[in-house]
Amino acid sequence: MAERPRVVIIGSGFGGLAAAKALRHAPVDITVLDRTNHYLFQPLLYQVATGVLSPADIAVPSRLLLRRQRNATVLLAEVESVDLETRLLQAEGGKLQIPFDYLIVAPGARHAYFGHSEWEPLAPGLKTLEDAREIRTRFLLAFERAEREPDPAEQALLLTFVVVGGGPTGVELAGILPTIARRGFKGDFRRIDPARIHVVLVEAGPRLLPTFPERLSKRAFRDLETLGVQCRTGAMVTQITEDSVYLGDERIPTRTVFWAAGNAASPLIRRMGLAVDRAGRAQVLPDLSVPGHPHVFIIGDAAAAEMTVPDVPRGHARPSGAASYVPGLATAAQQMGGHAAEGILRTLARKERLPFRYRDRGSMAVIGRNRAVALIGPLQLGGRVAFWLWLLVHIMYLAGFRNRLSVLVEWGYAYFTFRPGARLLTDLTPPPPHVATQQPPQTWPE
Repeated sequence: MAERPRVVIIGSGFGGLAAAKALRHAPVDITVLDRTNHYLFQPLLYQVATGVLSPADIAVPSRLLLRRQRNATVLLAEVESVDLETRLLQAEGGKLQIPFDYLIVAPGARHAYFGHSEWEPLAPGLKTLEDAREIRTRFLLAFERAEREPDPAEQALLLTFVVVGGGPTGVELAGILPTIARRGFKGDFRRIDPARIHVVLVEAGPRLLPTFPERLSKRAFRDLETLGVQCRTGAMVTQITEDSVYLGDERIPTRTVFWAAGNAASPLIRRMGLAVDRAGRAQVLPDLSVPGHPHVFIIGDAAAAEMTVPDVPRGHARPSGAASYVPGLATAAQQMGGHAAEGILRTLARKERLPFRYRDRGSMAVIGRNRAVALIGPLQLGGRVAFWLWLLVHIMYLAGFRNRLSVLVEWGYAYFTFRPGARLLTDLTPPPPHVATQQPPQTWPE
């Protein structure tokens, strides 16, 4: 009996999981590798970061999702190198070596600090459950420290939050912070008023949500301002310190900064020796394969895949003479994963591969309670309708009945009580970089 083709998938996110499932009936042996043991629904990470949801509400073990797929094996391992010529993958310091006939690379992305990696300890981003836990800790600790702080100036510093980046993640994070502080924390503190929270959203571009039509961007701006968020567009961060964010010569005093300004592809792409763009994404052919290596596919946030003109979503502007790339969205990654799997199947069947065509499923961003914006085909929605549509779509896309039910219950509880249900501080060591290990003694005023 001839040996079955070996397909290795790096990453068990939206793209990797979609590729594995698309090959469930194929005469191949699949190995899925990931440095974590779970599939993560990233669009709701910001709600874990603010205590609305718990990590288990938006993550499912990868093994659980593929347990009935007999041709799939899941391994917990971080890939270190890939030799495209010998078709050999190495992980765990070379102790794990896996040969492959076809490779699908979907390692996801990390935060991009635009050449200022020293900002990362001071301004954590939001890509993983570990990131969400870190942000939740800093968010909740700011109020705890303000409660025990006798100096009003230092209290104001602790209750000032700066969110850098006006895309969907930044807008959603900035919108939920004042809502939770003013309604969810009401009555919980004795020496501070959580309603005094000051949230500043900073965007270097001319408007928020730059991938949305201008009408929806303006609506998001107005909604955030109504919630008390100070929106600063056309303002580029030039420096971040332990107690400040600088926009040129302007200083914003703060102890807490959250980063949502950019993405960078996994370093694995560069280590593979592939041609990359400024964001570290691999240049791919129309079928998502790597030039010179038709057995290797790059998908999701790691791929710089150009869209043809008909693929550009309606309502999205395409600069004259500029290339438009498949957006870094969950639905795009899922489509790319399915297409890479189809490419393998067509190759095995000795058929010509087809170019990838992105199908726009719409874009959404929630700003606050009954406030959201949505672009679905030609429809531009805002307000309560967009908010409830956002809720419905995200419930549908969650993996597993248990997660859908749990999130639905938590959202219902939070909607009617305004109180986040996952406000536990479970790891207070080590302290955030800007907090000294030894605190000076404090005396409370009489």
